[in-house]
Amino acid sequence: MARKAKDVSVLHGHRVVTGPELRATFETEPDPDDSARLRRRVVHGVVLVLLVGIIVAAIITALAIISGQLKIPTPEASKQPAAVCPTATFDYTPNDKINLNVYNATSRAGLARTVADEFAARKFVVGTVANTQDAYRGVAAVVSGAAGQSAAFSVQRNLPGSDYFQDGRTDASVDVILSADYKELAPADRVDQTPGQLSCPRESKRVADPDKWPVIPTAGATP
Repeated sequence: MARKAKDVSVLHGHRVVTGPELRATFETEPDPDDSARLRRRVVHGVVLVLLVGIIVAAIITALAIISGQLKIPTPEASKQPAAVCPTATFDYTPNDKINLNVYNATSRAGLARTVADEFAARKFVVGTVANTQDAYRGVAAVVSGAAGQSAAFSVQRNLPGSDYFQDGRTDASVDVILSADYKELAPADRVDQTPGQLSCPRESKRVADPDKWPVIPTAGATP
């Protein structure tokens, strides 16, 4: 009688787990959620790095401003002309009561001296005569502080086509800045001395470079 083959899958009445079955028990299929979680972690990491970079840049900028290494431009009333034209009506101030400075902003040598002499002949009290690098475009700029508006009005009556600007000076002096379109003063015997208002430019004709205010005389050329 043939002997029955021994079942090796059973030992002492218990089933023997094979190697392949054991691996199958511990090896599971990849979870799709794991990839999604990995992507989220990468995105969060990138965002975190960007936020840290922005914060560091802000701190560096703030420290540079505090230390003075970085300056933020701010308007300075003492250097820039006022944006609003005075609306008051002024009486004509006698010429001999007006302290006047004349500046040449053109390439025409000797222009400021010539015009200053013409003003002096009309009894204006002429002070500084010099060149300037002012960037005004037009016939001439007449500049004063609030205290010199009436005097500036009288100067404009002698200088037709000029534009008035107000700066931060506290005295009553007036500056005349001769520009490229300047031709000549009004004839002395035809100057209108009736009351009136200052003549201000259109916004498109205002000073091109306000950083150059107040007027800074330049050396070299004949004013």
